[in-house]
Amino acid sequence: MKDIKLGIVGLGRLGSIHAENILNKINGGKLIAACSLNNNELIQIKNRINRIKCYNDFNEMINTCQLDGVIIVSSSDQHCKHSTIALKKGLHVFCEKPLGTNLNECLKIRKLVNSQKDLIFMLGFMRRYDPSYIYLKKKVDEGLIGTPILFRGYSVDPESLISNSIKYAKNSGGQFLDMAIHDIDLSRWILKSEPKTIYSLGGCFAHPEFYKYNDGDNVASLMQFNNGCMAFFLAGRTASHGYNVETEIIGTKATIKISSAPQKSTVQILDNKEISKECFQSFQERFKQAFINEIQEFIDCIIQSRKPEVRVEDGLNATLIAQKATESFRKNKLIRFSKYY
Repeated sequence: MKDIKLGIVGLGRLGSIHAENILNKINGGKLIAACSLNNNELIQIKNRINRIKCYNDFNEMINTCQLDGVIIVSSSDQHCKHSTIALKKGLHVFCEKPLGTNLNECLKIRKLVNSQKDLIFMLGFMRRYDPSYIYLKKKVDEGLIGTPILFRGYSVDPESLISNSIKYAKNSGGQFLDMAIHDIDLSRWILKSEPKTIYSLGGCFAHPEFYKYNDGDNVASLMQFNNGCMAFFLAGRTASHGYNVETEIIGTKATIKISSAPQKSTVQILDNKEISKECFQSFQERFKQAFINEIQEFIDCIIQSRKPEVRVEDGLNATLIAQKATESFRKNKLIRFSKYY
């Protein structure tokens, strides 16, 4: 079978990783076109892939190239727009999280996806494709921990990357939609339930620059799910030691957790001052294999004409929950959920 011909929009930190993976580590996919508003990014990818076609305009790329699918890694506020254009053109779509920053736009995307039964639409909730999280879910499903009592998720970017976070804040949709959405999706996936109440709080503890976006540099939510399980999320931007992602689920029989310390390996360094472990410094390092796995799954779904596990409804409901979390944070009030999609 011929390779699936792909275009990509967005060549920043994550877009460049997807491009590199398709070029070197993905079977069955071929990157033939790239779109970015940043000409330096286009020059860099042109140097790596000599025959790739480069564009500043997404519509021009879609209408000019003979593509089978697109990888959407543009800013969060452009996801719905780019997905709509691609789906109406009859292309398969892999869209990075979140599905969108506007719930009404997300509803329109769901309607469009469900009307295009032959097209593959997949969302980039990459933690579902990380080997550790796959194993954790398997153990929870097998009943290892008994009935889940509390889901705890920490997602904190390193302080060393704060300038990027501030630069991107205008288009991110806020910390709950930009980062906590990973833990929101994980909790729904692992607990097989939806939250019924949420209370959020937080603030700008180190970086007042986020105030003008009505956002915080560290925010948290406490939820109760319909199945009774509690959930606590922390999303931050100020980890001094590196990229910190932790997940813990306490059950009636046992507790299961991932990475209580964000260590790069099992190696310990002993010198005349201390014993230390090296930490991941970016999400690119921590979820390197997950990013490969999710794009491979997208390609395999196209080739095998099967739907991915991550559905458009997962993106829609995760966006809904993130928006309710943001509303609770801004209004300092408990929010109750009335419906899901």
